[in-house]
Amino acid sequence: MKDKRKNKRIKAEKIDYSFTSKRLTMFSGLALIFKFFDNIGLVDEFDKHFHTPMSNATKYKNGQLMLSVISASLCGVSHLSNIAVFTADILVKSLLGLPNGINKDVISTRFKALGESGARQLEELNGQRVRCQLEKLNLKKLILDADSTVKTVYGNQGGASVGYNPHKPGAKSYHPLLLFLSGPKWVVNSWFRPGSAYTSNGVVGFLKQSSCYLTKAEHIFFRADSGFFSGPLFEWIENQGWHYLIKAKFKGLKDLLAEQPWKPVSGCSGFWVCEFSHQCKNWQKRRQFKAVRWIDTYVQKNFFGKTEWVPVYKYACYCSNQDMDAWVAHEYYKQRSTSENWIEQVKNQLLAGMTLTNDFWANDILWQLSVLAYNLSVMMRQQDDQLHRQEHGTFRNWFIRVPAEFLDSHRPQLRLYEQYLFKEQWVTFADSII
Repeated sequence: MKDKRKNKRIKAEKIDYSFTSKRLTMFSGLALIFKFFDNIGLVDEFDKHFHTPMSNATKYKNGQLMLSVISASLCGVSHLSNIAVFTADILVKSLLGLPNGINKDVISTRFKALGESGARQLEELNGQRVRCQLEKLNLKKLILDADSTVKTVYGNQGGASVGYNPHKPGAKSYHPLLLFLSGPKWVVNSWFRPGSAYTSNGVVGFLKQSSCYLTKAEHIFFRADSGFFSGPLFEWIENQGWHYLIKAKFKGLKDLLAEQPWKPVSGCSGFWVCEFSHQCKNWQKRRQFKAVRWIDTYVQKNFFGKTEWVPVYKYACYCSNQDMDAWVAHEYYKQRSTSENWIEQVKNQLLAGMTLTNDFWANDILWQLSVLAYNLSVMMRQQDDQLHRQEHGTFRNWFIRVPAEFLDSHRPQLRLYEQYLFKEQWVTFADSII
């Protein structure tokens, strides 16, 4: 017998919507973040280092403006116009002590007024924050990874210039320099530079400044790519008693490698290693080099009328004062590739270089604030054993950008969704902060 019951179709009812609620926040996790800020004394540091002369016309302190940019970076908000909307959020206003949202022109004007001095103070604040955390860890070995990154811009931003740009050749850009501390993954120091700056420009001065933010350690090891292959840099590192492993790049290197005696790597077929000393032009002494080669492809060549397949080699060569064989050096150098992931987080997850003005020093301040936001994110996640491996993007989606109702009464209260998917993890993180 045929079932005469009709299949019931699911029909979506028409639902009206309006943007009228004034008690909802998109960023409930900021309440935990500001608790962390209080625990480490960050708010007081901003008030101390960036004192604001108050008058009847002054509505916001410098510290409030800077914390609004840091908070926006942590929440995934970039561009001054969007940050202005962000600061109108009911919870953001309460945490920052704002009477109303901040106009975008106020942030731009104030940062331009702070100028180079403000940017240098932020470098110092971030560096001293790293040193304070390092003192708690008491590490015996510090591994430093230096790298630079290209940030392409579109327009006439102050200080942007044409230089090396693998993504958009010929486009204006900035070329910041960063120094990471491997292990904790912190940015020890960062210089915001025009796009025309070569990778190693000013690197000795950069490391001199960075060394002030490091604690004493039995062993300090510096790694960098071929952009940092520089005699003055080697001399400075050697005078400090540090060890280094830097990829080599100089004229005639390939011919020099072809002349070396190579020996196969035990247990790793298709790879050969060699070690030799060499003195480059303008160097005062010879230094040790360690190299690895492997077959990239084969090409046909004629020898006295006979065709043969000849291997074409690829090489990786390093200069180092560390006592390790060539294969170990090669494997050790590959570990620095993680610094590229950290740079990716700084730029794409904390949005460094995304918020810009037409003034170079204001842009430097905005860059330094995003770098500081990155470090604060890492330090917060290290409070919880389950979160320290997470990238900031995941951390932001699970713990920061969580909608809630904010009740701003005599005792402020957040009401989150009862069945929130990551409720247990959110509560555990909150307990680790509080």
